[in-house]
Amino acid sequence: MRNSRRIKRMSRNRVKVTKMNLTALMDVFTILVFFLLINSGSVEVMEAPKTMVLPESTVESKPRETVVIFVSEVDVIVQGKLVMQVADIMDSAASTMEPITDRLAELQGIVIGRSTQMAAGSQEVTILADKAVPFNVIQKIMSTCTGQGYYQVSLAVIQKASKATKS
Repeated sequence: MRNSRRIKRMSRNRVKVTKMNLTALMDVFTILVFFLLINSGSVEVMEAPKTMVLPESTVESKPRETVVIFVSEVDVIVQGKLVMQVADIMDSAASTMEPITDRLAELQGIVIGRSTQMAAGSQEVTILADKAVPFNVIQKIMSTCTGQGYYQVSLAVIQKASKATKS
């Protein structure tokens, strides 16, 4: 008898676990997935190294996924690999630079994944050059790129506010 009273008392005071309503949770996750899908491809920001100061300009088109050449005050980096020094380019009399040509040829041969295939197949180059780099260095790099078959050369700049948004 004691057990039965105790069991009855415990059953009265027991908190019953209700079933979780998954419909609302699924709605939230569906909205989150759609939001991430829509906004994932719309913004493409190209990050320049912190030591590099880009020139300012009004930009009207978005950057595309291309082969990227970083030109700092000291180094030239093609798609993440250091290829030569700016001082070597300034001292050279040649209009094309062999280390850059070799790296661009290597990039055309190594295609892994859809984004790399787009970058290598587009035959486009984006040059991120520091503001302090002389133009003749950039001109030699551009000449090297066109000699390797990259005829669409873009210079990356920092977008400043246009005149229409200032007023």
